[in-house]
Amino acid sequence: MVTALYLLIAVLVTAVMLWAYSTAQRLNRLHIRTDSARQSLGAALDRRAALVGALIPGAVDAARRAEAIPLIYSRFEDRARAERRISEVIISQPAPVPEALIDAAARVELAHRFYNEAVTDTRDLRTRFLIRSLRLGGRAPLPEYFELVDTDIVE
Repeated sequence: MVTALYLLIAVLVTAVMLWAYSTAQRLNRLHIRTDSARQSLGAALDRRAALVGALIPGAVDAARRAEAIPLIYSRFEDRARAERRISEVIISQPAPVPEALIDAAARVELAHRFYNEAVTDTRDLRTRFLIRSLRLGGRAPLPEYFELVDTDIVE
């Protein structure tokens, strides 16, 4: 009877440890996905800023300022503000908007969507009670959303 109880406890502990290990691995993959999506978003924003600086003469300073701000969590608000200025410059351009800017705006919109979806997936798992209690997320910072107000520049 006692042996069966010990066996049952051992099976339960093993099952919990396997669950915790697989969940920690999943969280690691989600963080990698989020970091990759953030880098892609940063590259798309930089490309759009470079194109705006090259194609719109009065926007060189705004483009340089935006490119100078790294896309890291502590600077998200600054970068979003700079990107809003770039979007305003693009919107204020008379038609037709150059095809390269339309392509760059579409890439920014897609990268923005992929990044925020990755953040949602990561945060959904990280904020569960048992995950937080067991600290399966380690010391990685909780990812933040990047708010790009006007991604629909060109209809």
